[in-house]
Amino acid sequence: MIGLQALCSPRLWLILGLMLVPALAVAHNISGANARFVEGLEGSAVVPFMYLGAKHMVTGYDHLLYLLGVVFFLRRLREVLLYVTLFTLGHSITLMAGVLLELNVNAYLVDTIIGLSVAYKAFENINGFKQVLGWQLNARAAVFIFGLCHGLGLATKVQGLSLSADSLVTNMLSFNVGVEIGQALALGLIVLVLAQWRQRINFEKHAFIANTLLMGAGFVLAGYQFAGYLWQ
Repeated sequence: MIGLQALCSPRLWLILGLMLVPALAVAHNISGANARFVEGLEGSAVVPFMYLGAKHMVTGYDHLLYLLGVVFFLRRLREVLLYVTLFTLGHSITLMAGVLLELNVNAYLVDTIIGLSVAYKAFENINGFKQVLGWQLNARAAVFIFGLCHGLGLATKVQGLSLSADSLVTNMLSFNVGVEIGQALALGLIVLVLAQWRQRINFEKHAFIANTLLMGAGFVLAGYQFAGYLWQ
């Protein structure tokens, strides 16, 4: 079993990062089996949609990478809760509005922005905007705005399903609750690992490398999705 000290190893994170690059290309898609299951449901189905939402978030590498960037340097629980709440509020608004109002947005373009949000946060973490431009967007405002984008990305995936209009509001609320449960579980592990990693004397040096890799992963995801938009 890998201990917390091993989990904090930069080499391990580098290996995992390289392994996840192909997975980024298909981040937060709803699998065929899950899609067929929920499409066959009629009426209120709270538990299945909660499960689908939780699974969707836990396997949504783009969302998790962005959250990793958001909490990377946050040391106080109050700060973590504040930023995660802003992100949650943003993606909950556009998830519900996107599905219920049937907002038609190109999924490839939304996913491109989501990839760029990962790169943006990583570049912000290494103080890139202040060094290059001498200015950066308020961090809290950026998290909320990108939360809106991430929620719209979730909405485009749900809109791709042939869901019954009966109890759609209840089922979407259940899906959103499931997303928050999955987010909380994943975030708890991320915060725990980061807390242990910060205790290492070489954290600052490795933090720069980690955020550079995170930025690269964001650009890979954005580039792949934008290519999909051009070639669709």
